[in-house]
Amino acid sequence: MVGNIIENNMVTISGKIATEAEFSHEVYGEGFYSFSLEVPRLSDSYDKISVTVSERLISRECLEIGKFIEVEGQFRSYNNFNGNTEGSKLILTVFAREINFLEDERKIKNPNQIYLNGFICKKPVYRTTPFGREITDILLAVNRPYNKSDYIPCISWGRNARYSSNLEIGDNIKVWGRIQSREYQKKLENGEVMTKVAYEVSVSKMEICSEEQSKDENENENEQENTTDEP
Repeated sequence: MVGNIIENNMVTISGKIATEAEFSHEVYGEGFYSFSLEVPRLSDSYDKISVTVSERLISRECLEIGKFIEVEGQFRSYNNFNGNTEGSKLILTVFAREINFLEDERKIKNPNQIYLNGFICKKPVYRTTPFGREITDILLAVNRPYNKSDYIPCISWGRNARYSSNLEIGDNIKVWGRIQSREYQKKLENGEVMTKVAYEVSVSKMEICSEEQSKDENENENEQENTTDEP
């Protein structure tokens, strides 16, 4: 990982650029672009993950469809107020701090890794699938400098699902896993069915932080220098 990142939110994903980089927004004269990256799974399928990058890090022209890249950064959330009846929508994206180009798909190793240290901000919901698989839904608030936070949906499975179902709001946990995309269909008021994509962290490992660890993490976070890092 690059040296100036936020240590409680670290992501590395690798894959093939699937869409053209399109203008996203501007902050203090700095432009940001977004594109989708196809990140391979162990099976023959892939996750299609949104990536946001500053024009100061890399030019838009370099992000050609079909190129293989490795992205290091953080998993970020922000509210998109689109002005329609749906109100605000939580947008999740990998905010790139570093991009490296790969020769081809064979250079991709450990293509999807994420580490988060955050706080439970909603009571975890335990459920079972029709096939009897145990799942717990977790919403994790991960702090950023200047009193900002990212709200990251996570899913734990099996033994981790049973364990995390007993967690309470405010508990500080660390999770390791991967970012996954999931398509779902939503029926609109006019009867039209729209296919949408949801993003979440699939948890492979989980650890509860002690109060002393939490204090140290927050002190280290507050001491870090922050650059323009929207969204």
